Amino acid sequence: MDIEKKDEQPLTTIIADDIHHRKRKRRRCICLSVIVLILAVALIILILALTVFKARKAVITVNSVQINDFDASVNLLPPRVSLNVSLDLDISIKNPNKVRIKYRDSSANLLYKGQVVGDVPIPAAEIGSGDTKRLNLTLTVFADRLLTNLDVYADVIRGNLQVSTYTRISGKARILNLFNVHFVSVSTCDLDINISNRRISNQICHYKNKS
Repeated sequence: MDIEKKDEQPLTTIIADDIHHRKRKRRRCICLSVIVLILAVALIILILALTVFKARKAVITVNSVQINDFDASVNLLPPRVSLNVSLDLDISIKNPNKVRIKYRDSSANLLYKGQVVGDVPIPAAEIGSGDTKRLNLTLTVFADRLLTNLDVYADVIRGNLQVSTYTRISGKARILNLFNVHFVSVSTCDLDINISNRRISNQICHYKNKS
């Protein structure tokens, strides 16, 4: 009676299969470890970005507005107004971030009833972490622009000139050298200039930050 014999694999084949299996298992472990490490690093970066390195908008503050030069007069015959206005604007730009920020070329404007009648450039610059940059600007009215507005005649005769300053700074903060956060900081100040004593009789400033 013939006895059926089972096929037996050579020992070398079994050993080779075992080594191949262990190598594949080791590769899976390494891949899994790398994925876990990447996820952990990404989580740490996310936590830091949302806490310690959370992007905050630059804060622009008007410290003072003073009259540098002011001269106004009215001639009845012929009807004519002579007006010369120059304001010193002292502002601060605060960087509350843990990283430095950069802002672009900008300007501060002098407005009369919504019309730009004077401006001064603000050159681009950088502000270090937690630092404050102070700017002293001089805004001079462009008389030809101002005198084309007929309301100025009534204001000069009444003895009160209402003007506004408008300053806008836009820039970015680079967080963890991975991504940029853009910001815009705006300040406006409404001023009442008393013509008789050549002083600012009332000043109200507003601030707005946005990304």
